[in-house]
Amino acid sequence: MNKRGHVLNGLLLALGLGFIVEPGLDAATATTAAEITVPVVLGALFPDVDTAFGRHRKTLHSLPVLAVFLAYPIVFGNLQYVWIGVLTHYVLDVVGSRRGIALFHPFSDREFGMPSGVTTSSKYADLVTVVITGVELTAFWAIHTYVVSLDLDLSAASEAAAGFGL
Repeated sequence: MNKRGHVLNGLLLALGLGFIVEPGLDAATATTAAEITVPVVLGALFPDVDTAFGRHRKTLHSLPVLAVFLAYPIVFGNLQYVWIGVLTHYVLDVVGSRRGIALFHPFSDREFGMPSGVTTSSKYADLVTVVITGVELTAFWAIHTYVVSLDLDLSAASEAAAGFGL
């Protein structure tokens, strides 16, 4: 996907996650969506920084990079929702585009993708982005409802990590 698709995905995700985490049509929902929007959109754009250095869809499009963003809020107590933007960027590139990404870079440059995608210049790129975003929101709703709350207070995890010298 192109930058426009990743921004669209991030904005729609943030709005949807705002309703998932704080259901309702009130100020609390709007506040939650506002809190989530910047980190998710920044995370959704971050992997494409590798267009300026390194090799695009390799250097910052890998599971080791995602692991850093997953660990960051536990270790430092901030950037809680950035990992969602990074993860959904990967999903959009794997499922929504034809090329795929090098999930195991720097260990392997093999790119993984699915035949379901479209080219970034396709007239269907925005539609594919919206459909994939809907599937992602459904998955996040299921995780939030049945597995673990996405509205995590990570201060306890940060204190535990500090206890281990992290």
